[in-house]
Amino acid sequence: MTPERPPEELEGTISWQELAAEAADALRGRADVEQPEREGRWIVEEASGLAGADWVRQAGEPATQRGVARVDAMVARRATGVPVQQVLGRWAFRALDLLVDERVLIPRPETEGVVDVALVELDRAAGPRPGRVVDLGTGSGAIALAIALERPGTEVWAVERSPAALAVARANLAGLGMAGRHVRMVEGSWFGALPDELAGSFDLVVANPPYVAEHEELPAAVRDHEPIEALVPGPTGLEAYVEIVAEAPRWLAPGGALVLELGAAQGPSVATLAAEARLVEVRVERDLAGLDRTLVAHRPS
Repeated sequence: MTPERPPEELEGTISWQELAAEAADALRGRADVEQPEREGRWIVEEASGLAGADWVRQAGEPATQRGVARVDAMVARRATGVPVQQVLGRWAFRALDLLVDERVLIPRPETEGVVDVALVELDRAAGPRPGRVVDLGTGSGAIALAIALERPGTEVWAVERSPAALAVARANLAGLGMAGRHVRMVEGSWFGALPDELAGSFDLVVANPPYVAEHEELPAAVRDHEPIEALVPGPTGLEAYVEIVAEAPRWLAPGGALVLELGAAQGPSVATLAAEARLVEVRVERDLAGLDRTLVAHRPS
């Protein structure tokens, strides 16, 4: 499959379904493509605008010239190692359909589990009243917008120091419609971006901070196509946790919760930081793979 496909082959001679099979064949055998059939189908669905029942009804229809050209271009990008999420330009996160590109980290299933924990802690801290949440280092806005959507009326602050990433988050906020009316996005580093008058008022502080140490090897697709500053905070991988945990007690309301996504080996170290900050009820929860994934700690009531 190649963008140089002759014009006479571009329209009316191949169906969308056949085009998906061609895309899968072009991707098959690449080490970074584990499911070529699925990715080929995703690419053609994106190019054609067909999905779900529409795909079932219309997959056998002739592909358009524009659609074929777009599929060729998307397959060519994927074949160079660009992650499929960036090729598609969007990715699902819980109930959200998020804009995703090289300016932000790709939302991952492990972070969906962190949101599950965060929602439990928010409900516990806020009770029946509308809660107040801050998502530090929001990136694409995945965590902040998921909370806003799943807990209507919650006041959500989303902090991001990268102007480029914040532009993506704001685009995703615009796509949320009325569910996003209580979300405020601000540029800055961690708690430093927040108004001082909010100190001591958050029911939940949540973050998926950078936690990869400088010496750790990253997969090529991650290293080459995702923002390194959102992955590596410094030599040890703990630098962001040190800053966030130390400041969290000042910003949490009494009984409020700190919820942090963790690297698999960082649970004990971050739990120690939380105890040193005089947070209580400190625990580390595991993900579906059985790995340490989420740190939970509370400001004393």
